[in-house]
Amino acid sequence: MRVIAGTKRRLNLKTVEGLNTRPTTDRIKETLFNIISDDIYDCRFLDIFAGSGQIGIEALSRGASVAYFIENNKKAFSVINENLDFTKLKGDAKVIKADFLSALSSLKGEKFDIIYADPPYAAGYEPDLLKSIIENDLLNEDGYVIIEADLKTDFNFISELGYDIIKEKNYKTNKHVFLRVR
Repeated sequence: MRVIAGTKRRLNLKTVEGLNTRPTTDRIKETLFNIISDDIYDCRFLDIFAGSGQIGIEALSRGASVAYFIENNKKAFSVINENLDFTKLKGDAKVIKADFLSALSSLKGEKFDIIYADPPYAAGYEPDLLKSIIENDLLNEDGYVIIEADLKTDFNFISELGYDIIKEKNYKTNKHVFLRVR
């Protein structure tokens, strides 16, 4: 796993050992960042269920002004910090070790342009996550949320939460769903 583009291009990143995390492949990460490339520069980026931190680090490498990382797993939290130290991006980052609901609540008053979340597949966290983003008023006016999910994940509930799907990109086994608050 590596940083694909930007100021930290080609730097290798550490991953968390074991099967509890699913690092996004370089191919999928490259597709994602091609889709959002016009929105990255100088944006405020939030990476929830951050794992190794590779998505937020890619955003910083490509010009995001700041990236926040939320991760509850102790080993993953350490790996994010190691990767930020290695890439020398720690000064533009804030890493929060907490469950996602507590972390989002603690961020009330902060505003983000892009919120990226990669919750454990089939855990059912998406409704609570999306409600918490609205309740804590975390999105800038033109901001949006990207959720990485299993292909089978049903997002029919999002309308009742006040979101619209603005784009969906399907891959072989998973998808990125882009959401905007109405």
